Amino acid sequence: MSKKQISFNLELRERIGTGGAREARNNGFVPGVLYGGGEDPVAINLRLAEVMKAIETGHFLSSTATLVHKGDKQLVIPQAIQMHPITDRPLHVDLFRVKADQKIKVEVPVHFIGEDVSPGLKKGGTLNVVRHTVELLVPAGRIPEFLEADVSALEVGENVKISDIKLPSDAEPTITDRDFTIVTIAGRVVVKDTDDEAADEDTGEEEAGEKEQGGKD
Repeated sequence: MSKKQISFNLELRERIGTGGAREARNNGFVPGVLYGGGEDPVAINLRLAEVMKAIETGHFLSSTATLVHKGDKQLVIPQAIQMHPITDRPLHVDLFRVKADQKIKVEVPVHFIGEDVSPGLKKGGTLNVVRHTVELLVPAGRIPEFLEADVSALEVGENVKISDIKLPSDAEPTITDRDFTIVTIAGRVVVKDTDDEAADEDTGEEEAGEKEQGGKD
């Protein structure tokens, strides 16, 4: 489950504040801040094209990236990204310094397999996803691209729990006090039509009326 590696060529941003961020965007960069690792925060600029490419991978916020500056490399984990509400252009990113063997908390997406052969789904059940992602404690250099939840053998009412999912040997869920559910096969709920209920009530009233009239005769 290896991911396509993300890397950024960064430039140090000398001018900070709103004016410096606006200048960076006008020049084709995405302003950001690099912090963590026991060092002082640093204002940086990333190339817009590289950030857009990283976002398009679909796992920008759930994988590490490598910063390159004058030949030096630094492993980081993206912490947040601010997007323009209309253009969807990245406006700002926060990056956190990490080491490859340093364990970090990260949300990993869950992929569901076996839906086409699940007996519960074939009988009309529905896939009820409880968790689309699972937060793991995992070394920064070995974050899995996704986890697999296999529903191929599930009947209606059965589920997949975190204990049913194969995790990397050096990863563990951050929730450890219970065996939490990832997905269930829910049964179909038959809702009686309100018009039918009203018709049943009317029929019942008519029958009661007829019996009452028959008793008087």
